[in-house]
Amino acid sequence: MTDPNAPAPAAEPYKRELRRGPVLLRDSLIPKISTDQALLEEGDGDKSWRSSDPWRVMRIQSEFIAGFDALAGIGPAISVFGSARLPSTDPGYVTARAIGRGLVREGYAVITGGGPGAMEAANRGAHEAGGLSVGLGIELPFEQGMNRWVELGVDFRYFFARKVMFVKYATGFVVLPGGFGTLDELFEAITLVQTSKVTSFPIVLVGQDFWGPLVEWIRGPLTSRHMIGPNDSDLLVVVETADDAVAAVTAAAATDQEGKGGHPK
Repeated sequence: MTDPNAPAPAAEPYKRELRRGPVLLRDSLIPKISTDQALLEEGDGDKSWRSSDPWRVMRIQSEFIAGFDALAGIGPAISVFGSARLPSTDPGYVTARAIGRGLVREGYAVITGGGPGAMEAANRGAHEAGGLSVGLGIELPFEQGMNRWVELGVDFRYFFARKVMFVKYATGFVVLPGGFGTLDELFEAITLVQTSKVTSFPIVLVGQDFWGPLVEWIRGPLTSRHMIGPNDSDLLVVVETADDAVAAVTAAAATDQEGKGGHPK
């Protein structure tokens, strides 16, 4: 017979969490598929009206409204990209942190994807320099959460809504070594500049050993086979140090601002 006065067994705290706007979901309540996956794939089993495409349009609209509202007043900013898997002991973490500090000292806010690794490092540097540190998070099956150095954070369900914010509220990109997500952001930015959807938008790559082979491929087969224009490879600037990255991206951004009658500082 169970003793009613016996102490209850120790409970384990919830291990995973997912934030959707004002809603917090933990462990068993976290959906098995992401919102992006539900949008792009058929047959997720949910036939309710809230999973219909017309309803999703309202969700998408709300994400744009929330992002525009949160970011409208941040002032001049630079987006910094890089691997979420970078440990704090890696020299690249030190570089990203120095870039965050340097951008703030030049009068810019720092925008990242809000996650760990290089993103955390850039946000940390911006915070340490007394500037605005912005994180644009994304719902993923493996929850990363917003790193603790983000001062202003916005979480998104849809990648495409988030990507608009990276470009709309930044005057340039600094790209550290990273994986598919980093490459995705990089090539989207190149395409926008190449097609004149955005103008005078500097894209600075940090690390010759990492980015050199990619740039050579762009200058080689892509250019020689006329897949891109003869000068399109010039849209990318490769540097080695944090100071060079800050100098390159802010000089180009400042030139653009002066052409429009203003300056970020």
